[in-house]
Amino acid sequence: MLPQYQHILVPVDGSEEAYLAFKKAVVAAKEDGRPRDLVLAHVIDTRSLQTPTGFDGDFTGEVLRQTKSVFDEYKQYAKDHGVDHLETVIEYGSPKTVISKDLPKRYNCDLIMMGATGLNAVERLLIGSVSDYVIRNADCDVLIVRKP
Repeated sequence: MLPQYQHILVPVDGSEEAYLAFKKAVVAAKEDGRPRDLVLAHVIDTRSLQTPTGFDGDFTGEVLRQTKSVFDEYKQYAKDHGVDHLETVIEYGSPKTVISKDLPKRYNCDLIMMGATGLNAVERLLIGSVSDYVIRNADCDVLIVRKP
């Protein structure tokens, strides 16, 4: 299915859609016996953590703890399914930009596999869909996962 891709970026945000994308990326990573690198990334939107006095350290710490817990679960799943080349990264900033530009460049990714938006129509209108932005702005291929 994906023989030409070697470095797959999988952004995760805790949603079911992101988990489905991760599971499909695990299958792709071991397809045809050629090892592929998976980069599992979570981007903490710094705009949502701001308070009038700056970043809320307690809230940020909790987000990091939860993200690391999810990463541990995902790493075990990948290992149980025969994937050894998995790297995790937590970034801060605008998820749209970090996922579409920064991470693919840093990790030499040739494919981004991500879940479809979990936002409703009003949320998409107000803040925009990350997946839609990534599709339009990424320099590499993007695969949007919608179903198991």
